[in-house]
Amino acid sequence: MTITCGIDWAETHHDVALVDEAGQLVAKRHIGDDAEGYRQLLNMLTEAGDSPKNPIPVAVETARGLLFACLRATGRKVYSINPMAVARYRERHRVTRAKSDHADAMALANILRTDADVHRPLPADSELAQAISVLARAQQDAVWNRAQLSNQLRSHLKQYFPAALAAFQVRGIGLDSREARTVLAAAPDPTAAARLTRAQLRSLLRKSGRQRNIDTWTERLRTIFTGDYLHQLPLVEQAMGHQTAALVGQLDAACRAADDLAGATAKAFDQHPDAEILSSFPGIGPLTGARVLGEIGDDRSRFRDARALKAYAGAAPITVASGKSHAVHHRRVKNQRLAAAGYVWIFGALPSPQVKEHYDRRRARGDRHTAAMRHVFNRLLGCLHHCLATGQKFDPTKAFPALAPATT
Repeated sequence: MTITCGIDWAETHHDVALVDEAGQLVAKRHIGDDAEGYRQLLNMLTEAGDSPKNPIPVAVETARGLLFACLRATGRKVYSINPMAVARYRERHRVTRAKSDHADAMALANILRTDADVHRPLPADSELAQAISVLARAQQDAVWNRAQLSNQLRSHLKQYFPAALAAFQVRGIGLDSREARTVLAAAPDPTAAARLTRAQLRSLLRKSGRQRNIDTWTERLRTIFTGDYLHQLPLVEQAMGHQTAALVGQLDAACRAADDLAGATAKAFDQHPDAEILSSFPGIGPLTGARVLGEIGDDRSRFRDARALKAYAGAAPITVASGKSHAVHHRRVKNQRLAAAGYVWIFGALPSPQVKEHYDRRRARGDRHTAAMRHVFNRLLGCLHHCLATGQKFDPTKAFPALAPATT
């Protein structure tokens, strides 16, 4: 008898339901999100016929937390079902939209009973690949947080301190630079900045880590800060300075977190066997390679073919046809992190002659910049799938045979 398990997730407890091949409830239980709850779940599965050779598959909506990490480590198939899909399955049996934890657990178990083939289990990635995924996502979140705080600081400074923007919003230097964070922490308002002496500016620049052109920077900052600008009322300006100091503190913490995570991510990526293959592709460095590897994993059976990987990354187009209507669109439902890493990857790969020529050909055919970049991403993803499957490095003459120079 085939048994399937559904678990409705919550922060402190979970509802578990086991159903047989006829859809009849075999067992149900309300367990806690702790070691005792995990033991109760294993006992339920064992009593229902679970064994190492024939483990009972488990369906969940949100595969996170210690309990599901332990379930995944046992080697059984764990399916993470999209909550919207679960809602549609629920409507097959009840038209009322009343939500029940036990009913959701039953719906999850029945999804595996009837349609397990159209859903993918969580990949069997190695421990190192899972660690790289955690670090790469954390570093990417830190970068996004840093950009958000930098934009907040820029918007705030524009309201009362335009000299700071003139000083640090220049090519190659931003508000998230060490110089900007150090100077703004010491002088968060225009009055305090104008009072900074040349000696104090030199000291702040050295404190930030700058070693070259200190005198040039000092004179430039001194000229900007003592220039003629509009001012807020004194007390208002002082209050906004306090807000700037708080924002600079948050931005400094975000910048240090992004740098620390970048180092840890690159170190973990270099230890993975697939790093050599990924690094052979143009435009892929340690961080970009870690982000790509963290999202696709190292389970070779995860993607049936290159088309599945391209669809997962959002690089493959999608065709919508109904009657006489026929349209081709780019994918909106995709792994957003992999798509973001892909844009950085292709942007860094454009200096490669073969990649640049392929991009230019797509532009000449009428593609816009984003569409051409997505097409190049689609091409390189197919190459990546092939290289990982065969264990060989990237070869531009094989990837772009039509663009290879003719030999005599």
